[in-house]
Amino acid sequence: MGRRDVIVIGASAGGVQALTELVRGLPASLPASVFIVCHFPPEGRSVLPEILSRAGPVLAAHPADGDRFYPGHIYVAPPNHHMLLGPGSLIRLVRGARENGHRPAIDPLFRSAARYYGARAAGVILTGGLSDGSAGLIALRAAGGVAVVQDARDAEVAAMPRAAASVAGADHVVPVSAMAPLLVRVVQDQVVDTNSGEGAMDPIDDMPETIDEDAERQVHGGHRGARSFFSCPECGGALWQVDEPEFLRFRCHVGHAYNAEVLLSEQAEGLEAALWTSVRIFREQSVLSRQLAARERELGRLDSAGRFQEQAELAERHGRLVLDHLLQIPGPEEAPAEPRAEAN
Repeated sequence: MGRRDVIVIGASAGGVQALTELVRGLPASLPASVFIVCHFPPEGRSVLPEILSRAGPVLAAHPADGDRFYPGHIYVAPPNHHMLLGPGSLIRLVRGARENGHRPAIDPLFRSAARYYGARAAGVILTGGLSDGSAGLIALRAAGGVAVVQDARDAEVAAMPRAAASVAGADHVVPVSAMAPLLVRVVQDQVVDTNSGEGAMDPIDDMPETIDEDAERQVHGGHRGARSFFSCPECGGALWQVDEPEFLRFRCHVGHAYNAEVLLSEQAEGLEAALWTSVRIFREQSVLSRQLAARERELGRLDSAGRFQEQAELAERHGRLVLDHLLQIPGPEEAPAEPRAEAN
């Protein structure tokens, strides 16, 4: 027997106010760790931990990758990172692909809680748009966890809690004002922890292996006469491989056709164009960040100016990495010396 000692919470639009009200009612002696994903712009600086720490007696912070978590603490996913739970009270921060248009996203946190903590976890969905968190809540309930959803009538934006309740179902549907007392009762419940170390992986987390297997089938001719692994360089649609053993040819559903050598050449050109586009964007980010830093210094906001200056330096460094290592364009300090004219 054990207790529910992991609480994972997802919020989006209107989430700061809802989260503030929720944590205000949590006791300092809460015998559980709380993890929060609130959708946030990737380039911004989140002050949500400071807001939540002022709102109630439980301290909140952005964790670092590899941190251990402890009861009586709130951990907030930092901007531009998914927050995952690992075995042994481990927190992982990853810069993986966006999910449901967000990084951090709610579903990855909930899936990891389901996999490693099962019945010991409670999942909470608060106000927000669209449906991030619904699939994660399904995984959590399937693993024995409990689902708590804000009453849609109480939410500033009702779509996310409404989707969670209708798609995943909920063990409790309450207004945010009643959520803290409910969670205090939930974490006192005794549960049978059948998840000894690692539960079943969610099907979406199995997909990278499936994709790798599909790539191997393509390598060994397993897609003849069927949709291939590749996309059309001209329109971006899927390419079908012609069913013939002697020649590799492909055609997309609007008619663009390539033999393999031409397709390879088109991919190389597209890749170089994409790399030059990334260099341009990094350069623009650097210049714009420096402009913002200069404005903030003029206004006396030195902390903000420092953050923009850091963004400028990071963008410049990333652009230089693309030039040096991918496009292999030498920097000024690496440029070959001009040949000297020979004396007559």
